[in-house]
Amino acid sequence: MKLKVVAVGGTFDRLHRGHKKLLLKAFEVGEKVIIGLTTKKMLKNKILEDGILNFEERKKELKNFLKEKGLLNRCEIFPLNDVYGPTITDKNIEGLVVSEETFGRALEINKIRVSKGMSPLIIFVIPLLLAENGKPVSSHRIRSGEIDRNGRILRKNE
Repeated sequence: MKLKVVAVGGTFDRLHRGHKKLLLKAFEVGEKVIIGLTTKKMLKNKILEDGILNFEERKKELKNFLKEKGLLNRCEIFPLNDVYGPTITDKNIEGLVVSEETFGRALEINKIRVSKGMSPLIIFVIPLLLAENGKPVSSHRIRSGEIDRNGRILRKNE
């Protein structure tokens, strides 16, 4: 049985296979998926921040992927201006899909929800996908030219 509403969030820069796995899991466990897409405000401390595509470019790439998978009609993409988004205020959200990297934030969200008298979210944790060299596939490694979006090595990291 699917949950009615699940949330997922991220920068989704240079949409890669790890992002796709995260997103597809959200649609697997939820009928409707709320996707928080980080805004410039949240990108201040990201690695190689200047190379991150702008919000509209990232949103377009996200929508193209979801359309290709026939999932666009089951989601809502909104600007994410803080690490919590609607997860600490919207009682309709039942689940949260996160990577191993952001699991701690999911626990924090549930603490806040419980302190507000809300039900905790069911948390789905997706393991990080590894590139050919055994290190995680990440947008900053793609931006730096070290790997491609599928985790293939493009150049050795000095």
